[in-house]
Amino acid sequence: MTKTIDMQTVDSSQIHAIGHDAENNILAIRFKNYKGEVTSLYHYSNFTAEDFEAFSKAESIGRHFGAHIKPFDQKYPFTRIEAAPAA
Repeated sequence: MTKTIDMQTVDSSQIHAIGHDAENNILAIRFKNYKGEVTSLYHYSNFTAEDFEAFSKAESIGRHFGAHIKPFDQKYPFTRIEAAPAA
């Protein structure tokens, strides 16, 4: 059973919302597709509260994701939780 993580919407062309489970160091990201429609939910492991603070306060959420999270799948292994939000 996957724990539900509270999400906050963000101003980004590629990311709809982000959330963090500090107890388990899990980052949750709900993405958008190229049309801006809300799509997949992913969980990234080993993501500390400090990591989340830097991410959530970044000038560009999408650029921060692309530079500091996405390339480091060994440090932050990820799992796709769902392909699209429940209707």
